Amino acid sequence: MIKIKGTYKYRIILMALILLISAIGISTVYGEEKDKQVTILFTHDLHDNLLPMKYIENGTLTNIGGYARLQSAINREKEMDPEAVLVDGGDFSMGTPFQTIFQTDAPGLRILGSMGYDAVTFGNHEFDYRAEGLADCLNAAVESGEYLPQIVQANVHFPLDKDGKLTASLSKLKQSMENYGVKDYIVLERNGVKIGVFGLMGEESASMAPMSEVTFLDEIKEAKRVVKQLKEQEQVDMIICLSHSGTYPKASESEDEILAKEVPEIDVIISGHTHTKLSEPIRIGNTVIGSAENYGMNLGVMKLTQKASGEWELKRYELVRINDTLSEDVSISNRINEFKASVQEKYFRQFGLEFDEVVAYSDIQFQTLDELFSTHAEATIGNLISDAYIYSVKQAEGENYTPVDVAVVPNGTIRGTIFKGEITAADAFSISSLGIGKDGIPGYPLISVYLTGKELITLCEVDASITPIMGEAQLYLSGMNYTFNPNRLIFNKVTKTSLLRPDGTEEQIEMDKLYRVVCNLYSAQMLSIVGDKSYGIMSIVPKTREGEAITDFEKQIIYNEADSSKTELKEWYAVVQYLKSFNSVDGIPHIPAYYETTQGRKNIDQRKNIVVLLQNPNGFALAIYIAVPLILALICLIIVKCIKHFLHKGKRK
Repeated sequence: MIKIKGTYKYRIILMALILLISAIGISTVYGEEKDKQVTILFTHDLHDNLLPMKYIENGTLTNIGGYARLQSAINREKEMDPEAVLVDGGDFSMGTPFQTIFQTDAPGLRILGSMGYDAVTFGNHEFDYRAEGLADCLNAAVESGEYLPQIVQANVHFPLDKDGKLTASLSKLKQSMENYGVKDYIVLERNGVKIGVFGLMGEESASMAPMSEVTFLDEIKEAKRVVKQLKEQEQVDMIICLSHSGTYPKASESEDEILAKEVPEIDVIISGHTHTKLSEPIRIGNTVIGSAENYGMNLGVMKLTQKASGEWELKRYELVRINDTLSEDVSISNRINEFKASVQEKYFRQFGLEFDEVVAYSDIQFQTLDELFSTHAEATIGNLISDAYIYSVKQAEGENYTPVDVAVVPNGTIRGTIFKGEITAADAFSISSLGIGKDGIPGYPLISVYLTGKELITLCEVDASITPIMGEAQLYLSGMNYTFNPNRLIFNKVTKTSLLRPDGTEEQIEMDKLYRVVCNLYSAQMLSIVGDKSYGIMSIVPKTREGEAITDFEKQIIYNEADSSKTELKEWYAVVQYLKSFNSVDGIPHIPAYYETTQGRKNIDQRKNIVVLLQNPNGFALAIYIAVPLILALICLIIVKCIKHFLHKGKRK
């Protein structure tokens, strides 16, 4: 046995203790931190913006977004945490020409699979091509044989018809969802943490999918059901909800804030639908709500660690800007080019156009979508689109043209704008990209309806009274001028209207006369429910030329009769035709200076004079003005009677 002198023996023991403590400390830090740490990468409302898009940032026109750059940001985050969870909150499709191959190629799902997304949920726009369109998309994705993200959706419901059966299209959708493997939820395990991920469609977003055929059950009730399963059956450590419901500045209108309050067991809500940019997350109790804007402009990043109590603590929240400081991932760029070639072959070729073909040039910077939704006023982009409708209907009908009195464009159907510089066919498509026609070809067709003069005025009242409540309802008109006072009683704000004829003269509207109105298929369907939504106060009943109420709007579709094609007149193609009609400079049509300024189509009277506010009341306002004094008189009478009763009672005592 070797004997060690005291000093050296103590030094060795001390060193051993230090090494042991260090080892335990390192093991604790790295072991527990790794086991109890989760990174969540998230997007939502991508809307098929596979390519970078034009965007004005800090007053400068730039390109932002694009999936190849987004992939580089994802790769960088995954270098720091290879087990990061990557999810999307819905509306991954619809908004650019890539949506035209939604049914045949399923570009959104396939490229999100290539990018490594773990889970996505449906948004309302995934139903734009109806139940059968989504079914085709899901089947095409599965048939590709590629890796696909898991789809989670917990509150979709397939209603039965009067015979107790599913319609053929709903049956097809249900089967395709089963083939794909759509589930209420999935359970992932990352860094030793069991994570439950489920998806929901909110009430507002569900209302914006009127042609989906499916219905959506109460999201709060279904969230409680799924959370209970995840906690009791799956015994997960964390719950993430991909909610296509959204947030608003007013908490009482903010569906995802309500969800967090009602179902506090949810740890993280990825909030889609409202395109909100939350630079700082919303915290409701222990729930963190994140929202990363739209169109892939940001990659949302959350890093959470678990406390001893089991609750999750947010350590990092960041929106990583996707701009030209990021390189493009080569593999994703190649995939985008493949889908771009497919769009050209399967869609643009039908219209004799090239994806990147320059159809016009603009020296004008038109309003951005943010400006359209933040300002209640006439907009030059709205004027151009509505003018394009009338021009193209005249071209389509040729010798059989029946003059259009008014063209209507709602804010909610404008999906892009015109920036200074060259305008390509793809750019023009993105301005009015929504929907599908009776022909099964992407793009809403224009349709013709007839409204009475009284209903034309009601149309103006929809814009004046509903827009402050719902920005999507703002209307832009061609063929009419009107004035409204925002300070007047709701549903009685419009004070002056007139028709504007092609020669520039104004004409008084005749209340009972039928006028021809052109809009897209979706807008006409929405107009028909205005009466229901306003409890009959603002009734609009689209009619045929003969004055019969329309029950099948697809029968009113406008076709290209001037040539042998007899194809539907798509609203986006109407814009292209109009752009191409402008005078050329060096062989390229230029948007005329006429569209640099507004034309007095929508005029706002801000006067608050009592006479101005009360004069010329309509039937609704008159009823209110009569009812209010009567109600006040009744209240006074009740108060007087009560006072007399108590006084009389007091005297008896």
